[in-house]
Formats: sequence, structure tokens, C-alpha cells
Amino acid sequence: MASRRIVDMTAAEIREAVARKELSAREAAQAALAQIEALEPQVHAFNQVTPELALAAADRIDAMVAAGDPLPPLAGVPVAIKDNMNLIGTRTTCSARILENYESVYTCTTVQRLLDAGAVPVGKCNMDEFAFGSSTENSAFGPTRNPWDLERVPGGSSGGSAAAVAARMAAVSLGSDTGGSIRQPGALTGTVAVKPTYGRVSRYGLVAFASSLDQIGPFARTVKDAALVLQAIAGKDVMDATSVDEPVADYAGALGEGVEGLRVGLVTDMLAMEGCAGEVRAAVERAASVLAQAGAEVGEVELPMSRHGLSAYYIIGPAEASSNLARFDGIRYGYRVKDAEDVLDLYMRSRAEGFGPETVRRVMLGTYALSSGYYDAYYAQAQKTRTLIIREFADAFERFDVLLTPTTPTVAFKIGEKASDPLAMYLSDVYTIPLNLAGLPGISVPVALCSETGLPIGAQIAARHFDEATMFRVASALEQALGLDMTPPLVREQR
Repeated sequence: MASRRIVDMTAAEIREAVARKELSAREAAQAALAQIEALEPQVHAFNQVTPELALAAADRIDAMVAAGDPLPPLAGVPVAIKDNMNLIGTRTTCSARILENYESVYTCTTVQRLLDAGAVPVGKCNMDEFAFGSSTENSAFGPTRNPWDLERVPGGSSGGSAAAVAARMAAVSLGSDTGGSIRQPGALTGTVAVKPTYGRVSRYGLVAFASSLDQIGPFARTVKDAALVLQAIAGKDVMDATSVDEPVADYAGALGEGVEGLRVGLVTDMLAMEGCAGEVRAAVERAASVLAQAGAEVGEVELPMSRHGLSAYYIIGPAEASSNLARFDGIRYGYRVKDAEDVLDLYMRSRAEGFGPETVRRVMLGTYALSSGYYDAYYAQAQKTRTLIIREFADAFERFDVLLTPTTPTVAFKIGEKASDPLAMYLSDVYTIPLNLAGLPGISVPVALCSETGLPIGAQIAARHFDEATMFRVASALEQALGLDMTPPLVREQR
């Protein structure tokens, strides 16, 4: 393996090298840990690095290799996990002071499935506090920086998970996506990022933000790696009543089928939205042309209700968040003030001191929207809008197999640029939120580098419920046709 660095290998390549005894799982784990040690001071992708867990898991894989046992599909693959998923032996902080010292008492089903598939956990990744944000600047432990430009954000809220994969600190990672928190950082870091259909992946053990929207999904550097991870984590879980017992297709097996005859809908009114950068628009239009040249039938479609998705989301999301976060009261979980005068004082001061400003803002928004006299005016109207968006997508999928949009309106913005303007920050998710409201799967795949900044641009591919296989086929066709090198300068300088 001397000619190529281990950290530059994809997950599929690592697994095959381990199976062929060209590489040990311990060597792969040590390479990832060394990369974390080298770049973490600049990137800050992690809240906790877990060398003991990683090496123990790697040694188990190496023992299987030595014994000649069949290897699981992700044997020896270093994986990073967003810090809102429980894993025994780690803290689960949600990047919040109120949970700073909270030790996981059980393991999230999706994380366990990844471990059962042979993955090696190298650490827990930084995020916006409780997943409230689009830049990972809202972490109580400091921002994560984009490996493409350390002065810029990696997106959020799963910014640590995205940066870890882009910087070769892990081959793959897990994030959670409530309004775009996987796909948006995927676009800004040049990684492949997947939000599965609502119900495709268990959320048991994920700290809840908005229960009707949250989903767990993978980051990877290739479409094939993302497909392998989703294959490992998808499926019904008796511990999560919202998970659905739908057959899981062979995602990786479908990647080579091409796109000939598939109907691709280019969502033109999303491209025309105010705030969409010219290069982003042009890159997505070029992606549509590439698919047409590969044999897809590309047409145009409009989704006029989707422009109201952002407004509906910022009623529904905070409303559900305000309910879910009521459990963090200083009694049952995390931080508690020590000199409270009575129970009410303990509640109020523990939450005031334990929550950051964005968390407070969302809890107040949600509580207001659900309060007596305002429920019908705000929450009920938002749910009606959500229904119209669901119907609009259903109509579009009568004509098309997949829909193509930008993932984000712009490339990665500078740290601090939108920190004082929440509305500008919220607009980062204008293209991703409608899919969460409709429960649809979506993938962000790199389609260009900005000519001015050299930063990645992503396109979003949406598919019908539980049709992730078609989504992966289209993403793979784009990846192969474009042949982009998505190596950040920070990593290139190491070679």
C-alpha cells in the first residue's frame, strides 16, 4: 500500500484490501487517527476522538481475517458519528453545554448496525447545538472549519461529519438531516450526502430535534460508499415505531445500470429563485445536460408550493423541537445549577445557562406557535402547506423518476458572515427543506467547482419514497461522467 495513502482510500477499497490481507483493520484505524491528530487543530471536526473503541473494533476485524471468517460489508472502515447519536463508551453532547458531560447509556440502532457491519468508530463529530443551524457555528465547543477553505463554514448542522470525510479523517460518517443538515454540508464540502426516505432508517438513539422530520444518513467521498453505508443501516427497527418495513434494494448493485430511459425533472423555478448564484444555476443545468447525453429523458417541472417550505418548516420544526427539548430541565439530563432556590428556579436557570442563543430562539418560536390562540394561525397553516407540498411532489413524480435541483443557493460562506442574520442563514436550506416536509429521499452529489473560489457546488437528486436505488443510479452516472477531483487543498498539501 506504499504508493497510496490509506486515508485516501474509499470505504470499498479499504474493505477489499482488508479482505485480501493487503491492509489490516488496525492499520486503517491508525491511519485515520493519525490524520485526525494532524488536521483536527485546524478543522475541529470532532468533539471526542475514540482511539480505544477504534482499535478494539479493528482488532476484532483482524481476528476474523486471521480466522478465515466471512467479513461484514464495511470491515475495517473508519467511521465518524455525529454527536447526537448515542454510543456506549462515549459522551453524547449534541454540542450543547447542557449535555457536555452526558455519557451514553445505550447505543443508537443505526450506529450499532454500522458496527455490526464491521465499521471502526474513530470519534463523535461536532455539530450545531441540537442540530439547530446551517454552519456548525452554533456549537458550544466552537465552530468546525471547511477543509476547502479554513475561513469558511462546512455547512450544518452535520458540519463535523462532513468535514471529517472531506479531510480524510474518516472514510465515511453519519449525520442527521431535519431540514438539510446532511445534504447542505455535503454540498459545501464536496462530499456525497444522503437523506433517506422518512422511515427508511431507525432513529432510535438519535437525540430528537423534530420527530416528523429527522432522518439519519451517510456522508462519503463516492456514491458507492454512500450506497454501502445506507445498505448497512436501512431497515425496520422494532425500537422505532416510525421505521418502515419496506424491502431494501441492492443499492451498490444498481449503480452501473446507467440512466438511459430514466425521466429527470429539472426544477426550473428553484433555479430561478432569488439568491441562487449564477454558477450554481449553471452547474445544475450542466448536470442535467450530462444526464441527457447519458440517455436520460430530461424535462422541466415547476414546484411553486416548495417556495413556501421554508416558512412552514420554521413553524413545524421549532414547534416539535420545543416539545422534544422540554426533557432537558436540569433534573433528568445534563447540566444543573447548584444553588437553585426552588424547583422552578432550577428549571429556568439550568435551561437558560445550558442552552445556547439559537436553541433558545427555536424553543421560543415553537412554544409561541403552539400556544393557545396562535396554534390555528401558525401551526395548523404550516401543516396545510406541508400537505400541499406533498401533493405537489406526488404530481411531479407522476411525470418524472427523479427531480434535479441545486442543493444550496451558494458555495460555502465565510465564518461569521451570516451569524447575526438568522433569516439569511435559514435560506441556506431553501432547496433541501421541501424534501424533509414531504418525507422524500435526496442525495447531494458534487457537480462543479466554483471558478472564482474553487469551492464545491452540489446538485440535489430527489426520488420517490423508498426509491433510493434510482437516486443512487442517477448520482453515480453524474459522478462517473463528471470525473471531478474533490480533494480539498488542505489534503492536497499533505501529499
